[in-house]
Amino acid sequence: MSITPAPTAAPETPEASTGGAAEPAKPSNPGGVGEAASLTGDAKTGKHIYDQNCITCHGDQGLGGQSNPGSTDGTVPPVSPIDSTLKNSDYKKFVANLDLFIEHGSTPEGPNPILIVPAWGDKKLLTPQQIVDVIAHMISLNKVTRNLPPDAGDFWYKLRQLKTP
Repeated sequence: MSITPAPTAAPETPEASTGGAAEPAKPSNPGGVGEAASLTGDAKTGKHIYDQNCITCHGDQGLGGQSNPGSTDGTVPPVSPIDSTLKNSDYKKFVANLDLFIEHGSTPEGPNPILIVPAWGDKKLLTPQQIVDVIAHMISLNKVTRNLPPDAGDFWYKLRQLKTP
């Protein structure tokens, strides 16, 4: 999943993201939040899907850094830590921010990047449930489990139950 950096300085914590200090990064491809954002994700299932589809570019722990010739900085960005403008203490907003990239894909800035984020949702490469499971895994990589809203339900319970290596 490629992240296009926001044009302004990003806050360092999810809590700071809710203050409107910086606009969340957006994918290069247009589109709105998909059905996945309204579903409950399972981080353990999401790890399996991530391992099959995302690990090649973003690495096992989401650290990125793989060479991406033709992109502005020449590398694949990390998903852990994820661009801080995407983090949000409001879990629904955090999920929606990530969903845009996975649903619609994104091409990194640069003259001709070799690696791009496929439009997993638009091209029906992943189902909405698979997308939200990957999102749950990505959130677990970023260890965002505090400041839970009262209506977080099973999504956050499952994240807390995930045993990380």
